[in-house]
Amino acid sequence: MRDLSGKTLAIVHAALISSKSVQPFIDEIIPEVTVVHHVDDTIQNTNFACEPGTIPKQNYFKFAAYAHYLQEAGVDLILLACSTFNRAVELARPMIDTPMLQIDRPMMDLAVQQGSKLGLLATVPTTVPASERLLRLAAQDAGKKVKVKTVLCSEAFEEIKKGNTDKHNAMLIEEIDRLAGEVDAIVLAQVSMSALEPELNHTKVPVLNSGRTAFNKIREILESQ
Repeated sequence: MRDLSGKTLAIVHAALISSKSVQPFIDEIIPEVTVVHHVDDTIQNTNFACEPGTIPKQNYFKFAAYAHYLQEAGVDLILLACSTFNRAVELARPMIDTPMLQIDRPMMDLAVQQGSKLGLLATVPTTVPASERLLRLAAQDAGKKVKVKTVLCSEAFEEIKKGNTDKHNAMLIEEIDRLAGEVDAIVLAQVSMSALEPELNHTKVPVLNSGRTAFNKIREILESQ
């Protein structure tokens, strides 16, 4: 592997919880990279206040503005760590020269290679429309046709917010076991769900998380620069 010392990754978070979720993958996959975190909890708060599928316009503007200032700071790559308004990366691309990545996109790209029946497991209602859209977009770009079975387990998110990771994981593993009988692969819709990874060594189908897949892709992008 190429030494990435001197490279800088900027991560835009819509909530503090995702900064904690990505840290194990930073430590393991890109430990020599300088990481700049930009957290704005008002984005998640206003996203959650809307009906699923509706994103306040100012949140798209905020991401583009943050990306602009991070570009001026000279970062090498900008990662959006929020699944709910993943479209922000697509909207900002014409305005930003620095490479940008949506945290779920590498996971979705990998998932559509696993089969035509895909499971989407989410713990936040507002994430569901955005994650389904991104999964179908990845399938379209790959020339694949997929059917998506979505399961929402909101109670698990409440547990991980309280720090009850074990209970969060147990609830989701139960859903994974049930969903695995119906699909070829499962994607975990938020990076906070990557906490499940150590417990998923013997699942019936591949269970992909955005922490592992995104940071593998980040390393690949930075090594190619």
